[in-house]
Amino acid sequence: MFGFIKKSLARTADAIRTVAPKRKISFTKGELEDILLEADVEYDLVEIIINEIYQDKVTRDILRSKLLATLAYTSYKEPEFTAPFVELIVGVNGAGKTTTISKLAQRYKNEGKKVILGAGDTFRAAAIEQLTLWSKKLDIPIVSSKQGHDSSAVAFDTIDSAKAKGFDNVIIDTAGRLHTQTNLANELKKINRICDKAHPGSPHRTILIIDGTQGNSAIAQAKAFNEMIGIDGIIITKLDGTAKGGSIFSIAYALELPILFVGTGEQPENLTPFDKYEFVDGLLDAIFVEEEIASNK
Repeated sequence: MFGFIKKSLARTADAIRTVAPKRKISFTKGELEDILLEADVEYDLVEIIINEIYQDKVTRDILRSKLLATLAYTSYKEPEFTAPFVELIVGVNGAGKTTTISKLAQRYKNEGKKVILGAGDTFRAAAIEQLTLWSKKLDIPIVSSKQGHDSSAVAFDTIDSAKAKGFDNVIIDTAGRLHTQTNLANELKKINRICDKAHPGSPHRTILIIDGTQGNSAIAQAKAFNEMIGIDGIIITKLDGTAKGGSIFSIAYALELPILFVGTGEQPENLTPFDKYEFVDGLLDAIFVEEEIASNK
């Protein structure tokens, strides 16, 4: 797992090297500020971190404790539920919702669970087609309808089928864009109500998909979805293709929501459980050199 996390931070490490070409044992607070900003940690959070450091020289251990503190909300406790476990996947178009759904489905299938998909993004024909292709590739059943049909009906039929056939997991896609944000909010709220009607207590988990290449610009978007429907967790996609890995700290800190997985590639297996310790250490490896290594040079 650590290999995936570290590799996914390669571009962020390259960005850091533009302001800190050499790794060192310690940095001044001014140097550290430049490093964190280059990694796309939001300015306000950088200021909070810097202001909470009282030492003149900042070592790896000092920064590690501060970065981990920003990820204090990343632990997730699965709710109690009666099968099937229903997940609603939300996010803007282009964030990687459909690909992430396929990765989640493959993960559950590998765990021996019976999975069914719901093509609830009826606003876009391409979304239905793409998810249907993934369902065939992974040999996982799907419930879908034509473009423009009622997405909440798709959600109901998917859950109803899952209950009748003894499925363990239901993953429902949703629209990422309608004509207005109000329309989108109303649609998501309706799907929520219909899920609860089909299977009381569901959806058990609503996951927001965030495009990692957007960096801190995703925060406002995430807040909007959280206000619309209430988010239980986040998946960051395309982490391997961005120099903005530091934005994860800003996103987690601003939203106070757990980061469940990070996408580290295009294949179904490229979905890595987020471990805050491994993520922080992977980033710190690009900044600091161990003391014993430095002394031998």
